[in-house]
Amino acid sequence: MSDSSPALFRWKLHGDGTHIPPGEVVSPGERLSWPRTIGIGAQHVVAMFGATFLVPLLTGFPPSTTLFFSAIGTLLFFLITAGRLPSYLGSSFALIVPITTVTAKLGMSYALGGIIATGATLALVGLVVHFAGARWIDALMPPVVTGTIVALIGLNLAPSAWNWVKAGPVTAVITIVSICVITVLFKGIIGRLSILFGVLIGYCAAVFQHQVDFSAISEAAWFGLPQFHSPSFAPSTLGLFVPVVFVLIAENVGHVKSVAAMTGENLDSLTGRALFADGVSTMLAGSGGGSGTTTYAENIGVMAATRVYSTAAYLVAAGVAFALSLMPKFGAVIATIPEGVLGGAGTVLYGMIGMLGVRIWVQNRTDFSDPVNLNTAAVSLIVAIADFTWSPFGMSFGGIALGTASAVIIYHGMRWISRLRGTNLEAASPASAPSGTELESEAYSQRHRITPSQE
Repeated sequence: MSDSSPALFRWKLHGDGTHIPPGEVVSPGERLSWPRTIGIGAQHVVAMFGATFLVPLLTGFPPSTTLFFSAIGTLLFFLITAGRLPSYLGSSFALIVPITTVTAKLGMSYALGGIIATGATLALVGLVVHFAGARWIDALMPPVVTGTIVALIGLNLAPSAWNWVKAGPVTAVITIVSICVITVLFKGIIGRLSILFGVLIGYCAAVFQHQVDFSAISEAAWFGLPQFHSPSFAPSTLGLFVPVVFVLIAENVGHVKSVAAMTGENLDSLTGRALFADGVSTMLAGSGGGSGTTTYAENIGVMAATRVYSTAAYLVAAGVAFALSLMPKFGAVIATIPEGVLGGAGTVLYGMIGMLGVRIWVQNRTDFSDPVNLNTAAVSLIVAIADFTWSPFGMSFGGIALGTASAVIIYHGMRWISRLRGTNLEAASPASAPSGTELESEAYSQRHRITPSQE
């Protein structure tokens, strides 16, 4: 494998720049011809589009502003990782619940303050990992804890999906059916973009049912800056936002492991940089009215399908997204997506998040005959699904925060007591079992049906 760390903004041409021989991949430090690189970069924008835009639509944030900071964040990620790690930073679904909760109680500006706090915490973790290594993450978040936290994020969102579905049940069902059918009907990139195509079909169904208001489109300008908003800060919001950092850590570490597995390059040294870059990007987004960011599995799927891992393509993707964010009319079109479509897409996406947590358990062969593992998952999931709340000293902790805290405290507390008393039933993990940081790589691969032949 060729060296993937050339001078910044300089990529080695892979072969003749037009063909990828069987068994080869275009590494992060290489590129195809510029026309092909531009095409792949635009494809990455399409891949992240459906999920990234759903977050601002579900939270009431301006779509164009979110896209603007998504583009800036992707560029920052490229610079901070020295152009060695391909990644697109799209909207994080893990932040939906704290954003909607705080916005409803205190207003959008305080939600932005919470996003900044989340980003700052993640950036701090990135610095620690960069200088101290990532092994402590495995110790703090073993597979049963990581799987539980990921699962409870998705399941906690279930009531939100139902509220959207009730506003347009027929459209929601059409959207759900379309996503499911497209996923199994088409191979390659079309199947991986089933969310996007499902939303388009649901949108068309909504138009036929006269559920779409086009008036805002004609009033919007063709070119202009997106709407920016300033943040406000309240300590009471921290309990809702900071626990999301656990999910963002898992997503970023998993992204690094995924790319490393598919390119054959050791990228562990970039883990701290990736976490720091995502943290800085999230802080920047919160400072101006955008949703928090995270690495995107959808774009992992594009790389697996094309076998092109060139960071040049992501630089192009950031440029395309930035250009679209400066078109208010484009943002107005996105804002017309009706509630029924959002409910249908949200039902699928939130469920996928929940099942990704379950898949983490399965892939790591989590033993639920062990009462420590069983209680860790059982208590935490019920706390999140029922959306337990706790408001001490003027602060507010919701289901996600309490569920996350429960997973970490119950696991380590029960494990410590069981070892002290000699009742520890923890089975020795097989040598072949993936570690806590490798499990997200496996989840990415399974989610996008990545096989050796695709790589």
